[in-house]
Amino acid sequence: MSYRQNTRSTSNFSKPVETGKEYTVDITDTGRTGDGIARITGLVIFVKNAKAGDKNVKIKINSVGSRFATAEVVADSTGTTT
Repeated sequence: MSYRQNTRSTSNFSKPVETGKEYTVDITDTGRTGDGIARITGLVIFVKNAKAGDKNVKIKINSVGSRFATAEVVADSTGTTT
């Protein structure tokens, strides 16, 4: 009997976000390091300087990993930039 190793790479699957693009999200949780947490199509996004409960926050994606992405706030719901 032979066992075949799973050779599928997660990099072959498209992510719901792209590095450098902006998205509008709601911050639903706070991570261990204090960053806000948002989700887009199930992908966790850690947002620097965001707090749980923030709504309609415009973010810019800094990096996309295999299990999560990181982002920074571009503007909140009032249009204030950080």
